[in-house]
Amino acid sequence: MNSPVYQTVIIGGGFTGLFTALHLAHEHYPRSVILIDQNERFCFKPLLYEYFNGEMDTLQVVPRFSELLKGSGVIFVQDAVQSIDLHQQEVKLASGNSYNYSNLVLALGSVTTYHQVEGAKENAFPFWTQADAIALERHLRDRLQRAVQTEDLEERRKLLTVGVVGGGSSGVEIAATLADFLPHWYEVLGGNSSEIRIVLLNHGKEILNDDINNPLRPIAEKELQKRRIPIEILTGAEATTIHPNAVEYKHNNQVKTLATHTAIWTAGTSVHPLIKDLPISQEHQDHHGRPLVTPTMQLLDFPEVFAGGDCAGLPDNSLPPTAQVAYQQGANIAHNLKAIALGEELKPVKINTRGTLLKLGVHNAAANLFNVFEVVGEPAHLIRHATYLTLLPTPIHDFKATTEWIDEEIFHHHLDPQDVGKKVVQAAEIVGAGVVGILAARKLLKILGDEDKKD
Repeated sequence: MNSPVYQTVIIGGGFTGLFTALHLAHEHYPRSVILIDQNERFCFKPLLYEYFNGEMDTLQVVPRFSELLKGSGVIFVQDAVQSIDLHQQEVKLASGNSYNYSNLVLALGSVTTYHQVEGAKENAFPFWTQADAIALERHLRDRLQRAVQTEDLEERRKLLTVGVVGGGSSGVEIAATLADFLPHWYEVLGGNSSEIRIVLLNHGKEILNDDINNPLRPIAEKELQKRRIPIEILTGAEATTIHPNAVEYKHNNQVKTLATHTAIWTAGTSVHPLIKDLPISQEHQDHHGRPLVTPTMQLLDFPEVFAGGDCAGLPDNSLPPTAQVAYQQGANIAHNLKAIALGEELKPVKINTRGTLLKLGVHNAAANLFNVFEVVGEPAHLIRHATYLTLLPTPIHDFKATTEWIDEEIFHHHLDPQDVGKKVVQAAEIVGAGVVGILAARKLLKILGDEDKKD
């Protein structure tokens, strides 16, 4: 079907795409906005670990687009994009529908890459989407159930061994998470949690190498050994083949085998195929193959097209692929789209990063704040949660999730008034999250009042 020419089409409902749409709605953008994503739900990826282990629920981490965009005026289309014609300004969908645009926003993100490792795509579990989290949970619960029922020691060892391939932030975070709560799952079934193994295989000589969380590496290495199950870190281990019951890898020029029924793949991402297929000359791409954009986030040869997040390459300005960067890019793209519609001047994007956050197990994290000081343990966990909760899409979703989290995380588990006060200061003052501070202050006053009544 053909749609009006004066409309903006956003492809991809990740951080950049969704927040561009929400900012356009907030700024009363005078043109129609269509957001296209093949999934029904938005996935807040930094909190996928919390969704996986039950710390946070579906509403908080993977809400429906229809709910997030309700009342915004943004049209949501659940469909897969088949092709993008930059010359004809047309987007074709798998359903057969097509949309013409006056402006286009490329926000497709990146895709998992397996580096041509044999069997990786077929036998390893990625951890990127809600579906990935559900599939991995079902698999692990099945393996634990089988393990507790078998008397074959060798087979039980395979069932209870988890190999995580990739020592970047994602690999470290999923390994730390599993090492803390898998023992609990197994003990509930009647198993001996000390039999569980978590092995982190990293190609490089150091974990978190060339990663935004590299400054936190010494902390991460120490904290990984403090989990309920200490994590075995194999560096210089290049995965070569992933079998259903083993991971083969090269180490010191020797081929070795890790016997395991569970391999998790976190060893990198690559440019989305639709972005690779765009008619962008090589000199207008960065070294990853992403199209270069102007300081205002526009493609060099197609100024009516904006790109952000993992779809964009910024000349001489390497930004980490984080939620806070994508959020700010979405806000900037929305501002410039409105400027185009009103005939006003466009503004270059200005990204202010607050530092980095790394999950290191249940109720544990590390934070490098403003690249000035580091926080470790539960205070960092509170900072991480509070920071991400302030980025949750739409004020209503933000408020609901924040209220529930504060009540459960800070106040339910820490009933001592003095302890609560410390948690409030750590989570609210350091992060500067107003809603956290307000809700926490109110809750703290209530607790203190109740304590006075007892006395």
